[in-house]
Parts: sequence; C-alpha cells; structure tokens
Amino acid sequence: MVFNCQLKKVVDDSYEIEIGIGLEARLIDDLKSGLVGKLSRFAVVTDSNVRPLYADKIDSMLKEAGFISNIIEFPAGEKSKTRAVKEYVEDKMLELGYRRDCCVIAVGGGVVSDLAGFTAGTFGRGVPFINYTTTLLAAADASIGGKTAVDTPLATNLIGLFNQPKKVYIDLSAWKTLEKRELISGLAETIKHGCLGDKELFEYLEENIEKVFDIDPEVCRYISEHNCSVKYKVVMQDERESGLREILNLGHTVGRAVETVSDYRLTHGEAVSIGLIAQAKLGKKLGYISHENVQRVTKLCERAGLPVAIPDYIDREVLIKKLYTDKKVRDGKLRFVFQKEIGEMVCFGENSYGLEIAEEQIAEIIKEM
Repeated sequence: MVFNCQLKKVVDDSYEIEIGIGLEARLIDDLKSGLVGKLSRFAVVTDSNVRPLYADKIDSMLKEAGFISNIIEFPAGEKSKTRAVKEYVEDKMLELGYRRDCCVIAVGGGVVSDLAGFTAGTFGRGVPFINYTTTLLAAADASIGGKTAVDTPLATNLIGLFNQPKKVYIDLSAWKTLEKRELISGLAETIKHGCLGDKELFEYLEENIEKVFDIDPEVCRYISEHNCSVKYKVVMQDERESGLREILNLGHTVGRAVETVSDYRLTHGEAVSIGLIAQAKLGKKLGYISHENVQRVTKLCERAGLPVAIPDYIDREVLIKKLYTDKKVRDGKLRFVFQKEIGEMVCFGENSYGLEIAEEQIAEIIKEM
C-alpha cells in the first residue's frame, strides 16, 4: 500500500524593516500590539560588546512592560559564530525554562543575527525571532533576507537555514557607538550593493562616503534605506537563492576565503572589499567592466579605509584551495558572479548569474593582488 502525504501549503513570511533613531520603545510597543501574537517570554541574545550598550536596556524595558525576559550573552566576534556557541545558547534557554512558547530577540550585529536566527529556527523546531540591528554591516547584510548560519573550521556559513524574522529594527543611533573599523567594515557591503544594483547609491557614496564617519544623519539614513531596497528586492524574487539571489554574493567567493584564511584578523567587510576588487579585475579581463570602473570601485574602497590587496601574511596557494569551500561551487567547479560596469550584474542565461571559472583564471588575479 502507498500513502500520498499531501503537504502543500502557502506560507507568508513577510515582515517590516523599520529604520530610525532609538527604536527600543517602538519594539516594546510592537510586542504589546501583538507582533509575535500572545507570546510573553523573550530570550534576548546578544554579545559582550552590545549587552551594556543596548541589550540591558531592552531587557529592562521588556520586564517593565510585564514580559518575561532573560539575556543570553556570548563573547563578541566572528569566532563565536560556531556550533558550540549555538549549543550554549540553546542549553541556556532550556535551563531558563524556555520552550516553544517564546521568542528570540537578536540585539547586535551580524554574528548575533546569524547565530540567534539559526537558534530560533531550530529551538523547539522553530520559534519566532526579531532582529534589533546595531551595526552598519548587519543593517546592510545579515539582518535582512533570512539567511542564518554558523561557521565551521573549513569555511564560513556552511551550516544554517533560511529563517525570516518577524521584524527588523535598524537603529541608526547605535552607529555612534561603533568603532571606526566597524563602520569601515559595513561600508564594504554598502559599496557592494551600489556595484550590483544601485548606481545612484554608488555615485552618492562617491560624493559623501567620508560623512558616514561623522554619523551624518541624512547620509546614514540614505545609505541604510538604499541598502534595504537593493537587498529586499532581490530576496523577494528569490528567497532561497535558486538563481538571482546569488548576485548578493558579489565579492564573497574570494572574500569569504580571505576572511577564513586570515583567521579572522580581517573583518568580514575588509575581506569582502578584497573580494570585490578581485572580481572586478577578473571581470575586466572577461570584458564585463571597464578599466575606468575598476578604478572607481578601487578608489571608493580605499576612501572608505578598506583594503584592496591581499595581505602578505596570507598564503596564496592556501587561499586558492579555500575558494572551493564557497557555496556557489558546483561539481567541484568554481563559480563567480560579476558586476556589469556599475549598478548591474552580468546574467548568463535565464535566472543564471554564476559563471564557471577555471582555477588558473582566478589564481592569476590572486597572485597579482
């Protein structure tokens, strides 16, 4: 006997992204208004840097509003984005009595967002989560799109799942507490978005990039809004990365490999910047971008304080081999996405944006850098 188990369903994972100044009270109001239904138990997941700046305040406000809240903190930094730390967060939630009737609030940057979102997606077979984003990098990248993951010794983001938040809060006032290097790191993803899908954003950065370091309110809001616009338009068309969403990995094939091989001495944004230059240089050789526009991308990264060359301490041969851990690899073949001049991406066929590249082609670029 054969049973046909019919499980077709339509799921609405839509959510709001709110950009503003000091959004803690807005978060509490939304929870009172039923953002996550009748849930009243919240696990505030954060890191050691962000806790005293924002998470403690949010935890207190939750309790004052009558909710049950506990902070779960882990050490700040990319090296905490591991299965072991995820296990720690899960065990702590269980120890505190959390079960399926709870919600996770991620307060922090990309590491917190990735790890907390992944934890929420598997805890009790899935509980809702909210992103309260405190960095430019997370506002541009990790907090939007529902990609959650942890790193492994082999490479970054190899274990995870798609899990969309209930809402994303981008608190621009938090950028005032960021060290300059963190702002610089976030600008890499912002420049990437200009390269792949927003020529206006790229040109705006050429005119105003130094103002980001002064936390100019108008400039910060502009780039945050454009970052969100570029990303959510792609994600809405291809949530699960079946084709178009690959373009958001511009610069990441080399970038993620550089980040891992550097043993995280480089920030994610610094590594992505190197990856952007690598794909632009290779793209020039393949005829996708002019020398002039390669120079524009390079100069903009330099003005942002980002590296545009591979550090001498990175072994080029090790780096080349590390490229094969990229998620775009198919059948053991390297695949790259390429920008088309400024503000567009090269399409290689219907819903196809990745091009198979011989190792020798990218090795030549890497050795030049």
